[in-house]
Amino acid sequence: MLPSHCPQLEQLGAPPVLPELLKSENGLILVTGATGSGKSTTLAAMVGYLNQHADAHILTLEDPVEYLYASQRCLIQQREIGLHCMTFASGLRAALREDPDVILLGELRDSETIRLALTAAETGHLVLATLHTRGAAQAVERLVDSFPAQEKDPVRQSTGGEFTGSVVTKAGSG
Repeated sequence: MLPSHCPQLEQLGAPPVLPELLKSENGLILVTGATGSGKSTTLAAMVGYLNQHADAHILTLEDPVEYLYASQRCLIQQREIGLHCMTFASGLRAALREDPDVILLGELRDSETIRLALTAAETGHLVLATLHTRGAAQAVERLVDSFPAQEKDPVRQSTGGEFTGSVVTKAGSG
């Protein structure tokens, strides 16, 4: 059975600036860290925070769904890769047609998904996503490096303009 209780940002020791970042109307917030470091738990706490403090339409794309969210102030729609859509990219394309305020991507796995996430951030959506890196600098580097050489500069510029913030998780920190 999936947990339906979201952890609180404060319980996870999240930086005090994170609630301010979550007030952004658009942009990309990355949760980075190693496997098992608490990235999904941190994303769940971010959704929980928004659900208590914002009026928004949140659409999640997860593989697999790890938390069940009960809509409070937000309308939350959860989609599972392989069940509701075949890939993160196809799910994200469909999500953009529904005009959510916030899009949660369980993981940025490939250049197509990254490109669509940047487009979503550029076009007025707040995108929350995880990436397997050890920090913010490595996260941006990894995003850019997932593209062919001729696309790296435009992606680097796009990433720089849309990158709102990064939360680095460490094992045992939530």
